[in-house]
Amino acid sequence: MRRLRDHSLGSVFGLLFLLALVGQAFAGHADFNAQQLTNGLPPVSLGRYLTSASFAVDVAENWQSEYLQFFLFIILTVWLVQKGSPESKPLDKAGLESDRDQHVGQHASAASPAWAKAPGWRLGVYSNSLGIVMGVVFVLAWLAQSVAGVAAYNERQLSQLQDPVSWAAYLLEPDFWNRTLQNWQSELLAVASMVILSIYLRQRGSPESKPVGTAHGVTGVEG
Repeated sequence: MRRLRDHSLGSVFGLLFLLALVGQAFAGHADFNAQQLTNGLPPVSLGRYLTSASFAVDVAENWQSEYLQFFLFIILTVWLVQKGSPESKPLDKAGLESDRDQHVGQHASAASPAWAKAPGWRLGVYSNSLGIVMGVVFVLAWLAQSVAGVAAYNERQLSQLQDPVSWAAYLLEPDFWNRTLQNWQSELLAVASMVILSIYLRQRGSPESKPVGTAHGVTGVEG
């Protein structure tokens, strides 16, 4: 039970993710078949839908925008601050900070990760590993969206007796950028809302909020 409690946040979000993905699969399958019937085409099985470009592009376009959100937030909060927000570092901490502050190199402790104590490129890579991984996953998910997107787009083109397009040509199509930008704007709005609203609003006990009685102008303090 203690192990479950110690990992409860990740476990619950993992379970919610799976439930949402399953729900999306069933809802998307029903919607896809409704469109098939409207177009005079036969419905497809759930298994066929789950391996289709339509399902893949719907999943990938959400994943890439989520990882873009986290990548930008991780990188920009190194240098940018927001007075009064617990999502910001203290105003005088902007930048990479010193080795002492970051507990690396000669300032690392016995419990520090091995690469935090390593010299050279290993320390450089580990120091930026979170941003690197988030950025790589974003690029891969965006690439997957474009590949699945052109396949789904060409299926519609052929069903309407129109010529398919190449992958490169699809990257210039409004369909690709509509899918991309409608996700980007929602994720960026969500981050901006969290940063700004957490200056003035509170959630008791949450590390995403300041302590309830903390002044609005206090920056970088978590509850």
